[in-house]
Amino acid sequence: MALHIRDQETDRLVRKLAERKRIPLTEAVKLAVGNELRREDEKLTLWERLKPIHDRINARPDTGLKADKAFYDELSGDA
Repeated sequence: MALHIRDQETDRLVRKLAERKRIPLTEAVKLAVGNELRREDEKLTLWERLKPIHDRINARPDTGLKADKAFYDELSGDA
């Protein structure tokens, strides 16, 4: 199975990686794609990143106060 890279920038990057790592071009492509796929697999979803904040907010007790315009006006001294 062949892979033909026609994009000059991609070719340059693959060759640069292969040269730095002292590996064949095929290995450089495999390494780069494998690393990128691993990073994608390890990415947290937005919900996973926000869950600790959400949990911290939910852990706080309900104050029973009504948060309306009058409440905020009173806090800021605009009442």
